[in-house]
Amino acid sequence: MSNRLMKSAIVTGASSGIGEAYARLVASLGYDLIIIARRKDRLETIAAELEKEYDIAVSLMQRDLCNEKDISVVEEKIRSIENLSVLINNAGFGTLGLFADVDLGKSLRMINLHVTAPVRLVKAALPGMLARREGAIINVSSAAPFLPVSGNVMYNGTKSFLISFSESLEIEVKDAGIRVQALCPGFTRTGFHSVEEFKNVDFSTIPGFLWMSADKVVELSWKALGKRKVVFIPGVVTLLTCTIFNGLFRYLAGKRTAAKGTRQR
Repeated sequence: MSNRLMKSAIVTGASSGIGEAYARLVASLGYDLIIIARRKDRLETIAAELEKEYDIAVSLMQRDLCNEKDISVVEEKIRSIENLSVLINNAGFGTLGLFADVDLGKSLRMINLHVTAPVRLVKAALPGMLARREGAIINVSSAAPFLPVSGNVMYNGTKSFLISFSESLEIEVKDAGIRVQALCPGFTRTGFHSVEEFKNVDFSTIPGFLWMSADKVVELSWKALGKRKVVFIPGVVTLLTCTIFNGLFRYLAGKRTAAKGTRQR
């Protein structure tokens, strides 16, 4: 490699979708990479492709960030990196069903992955970033919290935390030259929905204009990061949907709750 002083980036959930798109973007910008996910074969393929295409070093960590021990291993890795400039907390999963019916273990794993892991990894990365007075942190949230619906309680709750956490953190660290973003994508063409949990859901019924590619989401996210847009909803359609229908969704949810309460009396 021509330059061993290059800055480094870490991307979690980097084996597909938005995480893979982030890995490819930051690699193209010349960052050395640490990519993290559960699927070692996919990480190995991505690492080989990126090292071949760009003059960078790519290392991989096969870890499950639902697991406390694996979170600790990644924390230690972060603390050992002297030139970590970018941390992208992307790893995530969804569930389907009413909160009362969803397995409690799944809900607790989601808290670990969407809340505990990002908090701990940010905490591990911040001392070095503050000392160098530069850095970027992207926490991948979702547009879902802006459109609260039944059957999405834990996903919306944990992703809402990432939005609030990022907003408040940015206020604390912006004067130290650190940029923070909560990315809130809508429907994105990734492997997120291609899992057992959603096997009975027909996503083809969702109009094409509501979908974006992972590459486009990441491209817009990176541009918005440079403009210090902390809570960023990519795509005009998704932004308008969240803005216009947020109040309507909450109003209808309130009406349904009130109606149920009246019937119960």
